[in-house]
Amino acid sequence: MEKLFEQLNITPKNIELYKTAFSHSSYVNEHRMKNDYERLEFLGDAVLDLVVADYLYNNHKETEGEMTKVRASYVCENANYCYATSLSLQDYILLGHGEQKEGLKKAIVADIFEALMGAIYVDLGYATARKIILEVIVPYIQDPNTNFFSDYKSSLQEYIQTEQKSLEYNTIQEEGPAHDKTFTVEVKVDNIVYGIGSGSSKKEAEQEAAKVALEKMAPKQISNIE
Repeated sequence: MEKLFEQLNITPKNIELYKTAFSHSSYVNEHRMKNDYERLEFLGDAVLDLVVADYLYNNHKETEGEMTKVRASYVCENANYCYATSLSLQDYILLGHGEQKEGLKKAIVADIFEALMGAIYVDLGYATARKIILEVIVPYIQDPNTNFFSDYKSSLQEYIQTEQKSLEYNTIQEEGPAHDKTFTVEVKVDNIVYGIGSGSSKKEAEQEAAKVALEKMAPKQISNIE
């Protein structure tokens, strides 16, 4: 990982944190280790949200709702995957043999970016984590051609509000082992199922379900966000 540390211009204090940040649960289980990256991912996700929200608040004049959409665009799975691959983080990920055979999943690569930011925050503090996050993400925010995320949930919510109808998401199925689940979610409008979607996270499955619902109820909304 020396090359990565040089690239980020950091000097780690606790190298074990970074090893944990790159250790998938399948690898941890096979090698009887203590921790995988998931706790660091949880923390890194929160740090990313704060840094991007702070940047938008101080540099943009949008409303709260607009800033929420923009922030969601730059901390979603597609965005995190892009940041991770730009740093070649996929080269450092430790997987178990079974997971290696299936191939490296996009969701794992995206998760690793969050885990790495969590490790930097714990090891070197908020200021260092903030500096690195801004260096990685701001160029994408400033590029008008960057579009990581189609927020179908927000568009469906806006459409439903104008129609004064109720909206509800329900997880109807979870399949697979803990480290590699597939979620299936349905979206109901006025208690009628309008869309079903699947994904490697509940958020992703909800987006897919919302997209299906929009295609049925308001196809013009789809064209506005794609």
